[in-house]
Amino acid sequence: CEYSGIVRDAFIARGHDAMSCDLLPTESPGPHYQGDVFNIINDGWDMMIGFPPCTFITYAGTRHWDNPGRLENRLEALQFFAQLWLAPVDKICLENPRGCASPVIAKYSQLINPYYFGDSFSKPTCLWLKKLPLLQHSETDTLFEQRTHVDKGEFVEFVTNKGTIKKEAKWYRELGGNSHARSKTFPGIADAMAEQWG
Repeated sequence: CEYSGIVRDAFIARGHDAMSCDLLPTESPGPHYQGDVFNIINDGWDMMIGFPPCTFITYAGTRHWDNPGRLENRLEALQFFAQLWLAPVDKICLENPRGCASPVIAKYSQLINPYYFGDSFSKPTCLWLKKLPLLQHSETDTLFEQRTHVDKGEFVEFVTNKGTIKKEAKWYRELGGNSHARSKTFPGIADAMAEQWG
């Protein structure tokens, strides 16, 4: 569930044996299994950081939930999420936006944003953690910690199809329907995962 290789590369840069896995080819040269994650899930991994597809389970898509076929797709996506969560791997992190996985599978452990870890973007992201600590970040410099938070980035207002005015992160709005670009993990989050969990 990671075709970009961003998280994989952050762990490799710190000397870890890491591999990405996705049905898609990787965008970044490096160890990558292109295929079904369940073909390799029993290969003795000590940690898995998974990015299950969110299209059918995110709350952002609730206006489409009643469309034909969406219920079946949502149930299939939840089953995939649950299989990853129950995988025979000691340490697990699953990443997804706010959605129905939290009340159905398990409550998420932590809500993070890219700007918490040095990338000036807002994208609320949930982490489900098993045998992994919460990712540490700091809003201010203290005697013991250096500030990791930066500016949230720009927001734009837009009018919805129902005529209401909403705000959305400018970077996210500008990418429009490019779900692959919008779903990539930000480097600061990947680095924090590798530094704190590696």
